[in-house]
Amino acid sequence: MTPDDAGGRGADGGGRGADGGGRSATRPTDPRDLAVSYPGGIRARWRWGGSGQAASVFALSEAGGSLVDHGPLVADDPDARCRAELRIDGPGGAWAARFAATIHDEPAAVLWDSPSLLVVKYGFHTYALDARTGELRWSHRSATPLLVVLASSRLQHVIVQGELETFAIEADGDVAWRIAHSDVVTGAELVGGRLVLSSYSGQVNALDPATGRQTG
Repeated sequence: MTPDDAGGRGADGGGRGADGGGRSATRPTDPRDLAVSYPGGIRARWRWGGSGQAASVFALSEAGGSLVDHGPLVADDPDARCRAELRIDGPGGAWAARFAATIHDEPAAVLWDSPSLLVVKYGFHTYALDARTGELRWSHRSATPLLVVLASSRLQHVIVQGELETFAIEADGDVAWRIAHSDVVTGAELVGGRLVLSSYSGQVNALDPATGRQTG
């Protein structure tokens, strides 16, 4: 876990240059944009940036539809942290949601068809939003940064993968099961009915995504 003002994963700075006094200075990168399409005619547009870039991230916010800021769930001063905005256009209309993170992270979401939830991961937090209205159904905080959220129509829960723990969270927000890991997880995917985890040391483990038990 690296804070957003340090190097490595949490760094939100761009290239380095020298100022008039010969000292190195870090310039923040510009906010990033991403467009994603989901089944059912749902179109999503993401915009996110580093710590203290809230004004730049929200400068291109579109009018129309509801807007809810979930930043206060993360910090009392969310605009001083890393910020992200999600804009949805779909059959249910337009809505937007804003998020905050204490590390520099790329937000991502997965559409969970059965309960019609858009499940967002950003920083340490997971948010389940009604896919049609944007209403927050539940939120969950991990002790470690999140890598990915995985959903399948064959599962009664979503898989939320952090660097040192795996959660299975049901549609109502209850944790079905949780597993802690001794090595840092660097990748997770559903393959052939198994949850396959890759670790920093190069090990690969396979779990039953329904129960969390290790498979052969």
